[in-house]
Amino acid sequence: MFDSILSDPLWILTVLCAMVVTSEALARWGPMRHLGSALLVIVLTSVVANLGVIPTVTEGSPVYDIVFSTVAPLAIFWLLLGVDLRSVLRAGPVMLGLFLLGSVGTFVGVLAGMAAAGGGEVFGPLHHALGGMFVGTYTGGSINFNAVALEYGVMKDGVLYAGAAVVDSLMTTIWMIATVALPRILRRLRPASDEDAGVLHDAEADGVSDYETVGVIELGLLAGMGAGALWLSNLGATWTREALGWSVPSILILTTLALALAQIPAVQRIRGGQVIGWFAVVIFLAVIGALCDIAALVRLGDLAPALMVFVVTIVAIHGLLVFGAALLFRLDLDAAAVASQANIGGGTSALALARSLERSDLALPAILVGALGNALGTYLGFLAAAMLA
Repeated sequence: MFDSILSDPLWILTVLCAMVVTSEALARWGPMRHLGSALLVIVLTSVVANLGVIPTVTEGSPVYDIVFSTVAPLAIFWLLLGVDLRSVLRAGPVMLGLFLLGSVGTFVGVLAGMAAAGGGEVFGPLHHALGGMFVGTYTGGSINFNAVALEYGVMKDGVLYAGAAVVDSLMTTIWMIATVALPRILRRLRPASDEDAGVLHDAEADGVSDYETVGVIELGLLAGMGAGALWLSNLGATWTREALGWSVPSILILTTLALALAQIPAVQRIRGGQVIGWFAVVIFLAVIGALCDIAALVRLGDLAPALMVFVVTIVAIHGLLVFGAALLFRLDLDAAAVASQANIGGGTSALALARSLERSDLALPAILVGALGNALGTYLGFLAAAMLA
């Protein structure tokens, strides 16, 4: 009975909101304020989930499903209503280059990681499919991960598939924490420059406030526009798949609708979009924290260390390539972090990171390169599987 109480959606929502409030309070007034609310909410939720206060994502909950399917896209819509397209044009080319470089790093990392972990001797005859799955997911996302897995029948090997999913979820949480912290750490390794000063200036100019006076009319308009845009984007994706034989990703349709609305002066005057958008993002980050399921990793037994060696090698090579290039060529470290997160965690995670870094100019590029990753991930995944076979 106690387990059923702790898995009740209302209890889970209560705890998630408590984690949001606690992390925001600590980020504003506590001794850990230098860590930021994005990092804090991931860590705090990970702790309470692994203590059994709420289920981990591995155990599942309708609340988590709704956050991924509805709350995260709505966060994207609301935050994009405040996007300055001029700043996007400055950030876009750098983001694209770093994202593509990160994809190369992921591909090389999978080849190296498979060799380091023992390849077919450890993972069995489906080791090549496992490599393709991780190229797919760390270029695009879970869609690409499952596309490769379905093609090679990895689901039939329940232990290998479940282990891959658990380790992927764990690394998603770890890398989100890393990309929040790395720009601050690496910025200390190089002296301040005019470029750095310009970046900070842009961040301040493009940043949004978490304090807005919002009325019922504004909330109604924002909720209605968000729900309507999400409905239209899902409808558009379904229609293109049925009418044209290929589906336009719903996130691209949602992004287009948000940007079109953002150019209308009357929409620009609606207050509250950034506040509720950021709240939705922090809820999403809290669920990212619940992805970190230590007990599920332990249950994998001897397979767990090999999978961890494999995945850590992938992400280490990817990270060294992306952040090494940013340091070498004096590129924007925040852009490097967001591009890397778009690879490893996907477009929604990258948007959340951009907002936590107070870089609204990186929000749209994060979504666009994330969508590009979804387009490329399956192709690169199958290429990696063929090379490893």
